[in-house]
Amino acid sequence: MRPKTLFRILPGAVLAVLLTACGNPDFTVKGVVAGADGQVMYLENVGISSIQTLDSVKLTAAGKFAFSRPRPPYPDFYRLRLNNQWINFAVDSTETLHFTADAGTFATSYTVEGSENAKAIKIITLAQLDANQAIGKLRKEREGNLIPDTTFQTQIDKVVDDYKTVARGYIYTAPMSAAAYFALFQQIDGLLFFDLYNKEDSKAYGAVATSFDHYYPASPRSLQLHNLALQSIKIIRQQRTINETAVNVEEISYLDISLPNIKGEKTALSSIAKDKVVLVNFTAYQTEWSPELNTTLAELYNQYNRSGLEIYQVSLDADTHHWKNISSTLPWICVRDPESVYSQIAALYNVKQLPSLFLIDRKGNLVKRIEDLNTLNEQIKKII
Repeated sequence: MRPKTLFRILPGAVLAVLLTACGNPDFTVKGVVAGADGQVMYLENVGISSIQTLDSVKLTAAGKFAFSRPRPPYPDFYRLRLNNQWINFAVDSTETLHFTADAGTFATSYTVEGSENAKAIKIITLAQLDANQAIGKLRKEREGNLIPDTTFQTQIDKVVDDYKTVARGYIYTAPMSAAAYFALFQQIDGLLFFDLYNKEDSKAYGAVATSFDHYYPASPRSLQLHNLALQSIKIIRQQRTINETAVNVEEISYLDISLPNIKGEKTALSSIAKDKVVLVNFTAYQTEWSPELNTTLAELYNQYNRSGLEIYQVSLDADTHHWKNISSTLPWICVRDPESVYSQIAALYNVKQLPSLFLIDRKGNLVKRIEDLNTLNEQIKKII
């Protein structure tokens, strides 16, 4: 693993940044990319559940580029994308970031100046890549019968813990920083390194949630963290890791979802959950088991809808056309995550296999993860 470099953001430094921001509403990203003559590079905003292209430039032999955008009102995430490689960074002020990179090793061997958060994010990214490479190697060894299953799992746990060691350095040293947030939400194979339902990992969510609540109360990411921390605490039934006086405990205890339906209109889970029992289902219509599952859900929907049951079904299908054809015949809320199997939302719900189902009660509490479909009717009846 690469060595860790920790940094600390002091209140005085934060104040200085804010004062500077008042005089200049923009941030600038510029630099040089070698070996990319004729290629197009994109500046993208990385939201909680979507990625938006903001600008682009066709690079010349000189490789110089510059983007200027209005600074965000609170820390937000961006990336430079060249082909299938990207450089992640965060912006929270009117800073000027300078990148130097090579087209061949764009995502890993770049240098950045002007932002401590961007430097930290590079270290975190490299730690995540190290973990992915190590786990890929271990899988090949297991498939070749070179190591037993017990050794495989022990080594996997060590690789994950190595990443967490790097991540915790940022999470607990500067939990209000964009680097801490970035470290918390890194994934491996579509799953978060930090498990929402693990007692120790819950503390990391609590630390960042409390800091974002304090420093950036208007940020959507603060509400996201807030709800995740509460959900984590509720489900593992452990002592709170965040100060109860620092958050509004009447907030919903599930992670809200807002994705487009077949008409392209975003539909939020919270918009249908008020005073309802909601069955949240992550699914894929292209699978062989999908028709049988939807038949079961239709029977339950017909039986309990008048009593207050709603179904919010999230498709992870890659084929948009197939999803629209199937969902147009279903009576419940059907949305699709364009990130498909790389869905950040599915990862936040700790979805490890499809189908996955969760029950939310009338008070907005995520009360049950359905492990056995045969018990679904019984579980709904209890809550209804």
